[in-house]
Amino acid sequence: MYHQACCSGKAIMANTMPWNLRPAGASDLGKVNRVIETAIDTWQLPARVKRLSKPVYRYSERDLDFLDLVVAEAEDGGIVGVAAWEQAELSDAPAGRSALLLHGIYVAPDQHRKGVGTQLFEVTEKAASSRGLDGVLVKAQPGAQEFFFALGLERVPVEDHRRDYSHRFWKPVNGASDAAHGESGRSNH
Repeated sequence: MYHQACCSGKAIMANTMPWNLRPAGASDLGKVNRVIETAIDTWQLPARVKRLSKPVYRYSERDLDFLDLVVAEAEDGGIVGVAAWEQAELSDAPAGRSALLLHGIYVAPDQHRKGVGTQLFEVTEKAASSRGLDGVLVKAQPGAQEFFFALGLERVPVEDHRRDYSHRFWKPVNGASDAAHGESGRSNH
């Protein structure tokens, strides 16, 4: 796991912001899931869909066996942001690439546009790089695409409409070049 392999200390990266980034543990899951639920409440979806979606997005202790989960923790101990990832299946990544699959970045609504999400994504990039992977893959909610474009991600073209999620984004790390692999940037396939 990322936090064991490269970040054995408590803090993950130097930070001048009013929060620290650190690996999440089982004791954090209640706060983590509250952040996720309040973030879902801001999505442009019908209320019924939000209510039915929340249980699917919650993390459990079992998830900690498979995912890396990082939190942004405020000075008062409150969790204001969460990111979760695992290595992507080869069939999900752009052709010939290895990737870290970002399951999500969730930020408490009162912390939006303060850099929390950006810092959580930067930690994700570092995790992909430290594992020697080619990049970060995201399957995002439609309303999050501008956030990911602002971070330098590009849309992954849909090749199989029955299989491919239509809001996939990709960012290479470790100097990987997408031009050689025919990536088409912000295409709207």
